[in-house]
Amino acid sequence: MIGCVDTVRTVEVAVPKAVMQRVFLVVLVAMAVVSTTSGVAAAAGTVSTPGLLRALTVASPHTAGYSRDLFNLWVDANGNGCDTRKEVLISEARVSPHIGAGCSLTGGRWWSAYDNLFITSASSLDIDHFVPLAEAWRSGAYRWSAGTREAYANDLGYSLSLIAVSASTNRSKSDADPAAWLPPFNAYRCTYVATWVAIKWRWRLTIDPLEKGALTLGLAGCGASATVLEPTRAAITVGPVVPTATDTTTTAGNNGALDSRYPYCTQAIAAGLGPYYRGQDPEYAWYRDADGDGIVCER
Repeated sequence: MIGCVDTVRTVEVAVPKAVMQRVFLVVLVAMAVVSTTSGVAAAAGTVSTPGLLRALTVASPHTAGYSRDLFNLWVDANGNGCDTRKEVLISEARVSPHIGAGCSLTGGRWWSAYDNLFITSASSLDIDHFVPLAEAWRSGAYRWSAGTREAYANDLGYSLSLIAVSASTNRSKSDADPAAWLPPFNAYRCTYVATWVAIKWRWRLTIDPLEKGALTLGLAGCGASATVLEPTRAAITVGPVVPTATDTTTTAGNNGALDSRYPYCTQAIAAGLGPYYRGQDPEYAWYRDADGDGIVCER
């Protein structure tokens, strides 16, 4: 109505300070619960690597009898036409390749974690056994059955066991453990050491004293990077002992005697030894032929 004014009254209600403090406390507790729950969810499926490291057995390496041929590589375990190498390439591709007849791969893009490179050609990649076959042999695989060695060589049951990396870094690594080799990409080293420990734990492999020192030092200061995808124990069966070659009549030119044996090619080369040739030098069986060219410990 004209001449009439409706007055809206604002009523202030005083809330006791004690009530406000209780409400604020409830909110803080609720936020803490949500934050804690989120943290647990984010960490689900990971495990502290130092704990796994403490569970590993320290022992001297078994250096006799290794041959890469004792590990049956790149099988097609699920019968889908793609062998282990192709399965890893498909799984780790940042841009998926086209899968053609016979599991041929074209296109695609991969990240080589060892040297922080992006690679667009599958043929430029090696599939690295994170813990090399020769290292596994020295650490316990010499006791395994042929079936267990094949399972190790084609381990798709733990996604970190095999990794696609540039051929150059894989061959630089050869069969060395972290006491002798670490990735040139420094930012990946914590992850590298943590993964190494997890795979050793998964397959119940031993570590030698120098290796333990390098792993302990490598994890120091890693913080959250010292956690790793939680591994499960692999099924292991023990097989007959593989005979060690005793023929010393054929040598690489050391007057009828075998050269001194070293855990890694890098050490043999540093001592002025090698190269060794398949079918010619008994020393060839001691080391990993990473590129399959029939020569190890090339200079």
